[in-house]
Amino acid sequence: MTLSSVVVQTKPEKINSVIDNIKKSKLCEYHLHDEKGRIIITLEGENIEEEINKLKKIQQFPDVISAEMVYSYDEEELDRLRENLDDSIPEWLNDENTTAKDIVYKGDLKKKY
Repeated sequence: MTLSSVVVQTKPEKINSVIDNIKKSKLCEYHLHDEKGRIIITLEGENIEEEINKLKKIQQFPDVISAEMVYSYDEEELDRLRENLDDSIPEWLNDENTTAKDIVYKGDLKKKY
């Protein structure tokens, strides 16, 4: 599952109608807005492609000047990255008793500590 925050921009005088359209659409969750016409929403999807499709629909709403993703989170991304980690990470880095004083920086982690 992915989760993204989006800033929607409209003219201040159109903000109520745009918020109504956002809420009726069931594409996203409305959170807040300001007097300058900025609206904060979140999108959820099974993947980023689903979120982008929802974003494109929101961009086509009447009176929407722009709608852009600001932040995106994929809960499976960390798991995929962990699978690709090198086994050469020293055990002492996972030791809860290790402190920052114990770490000796030698200028390049790729040269194996």
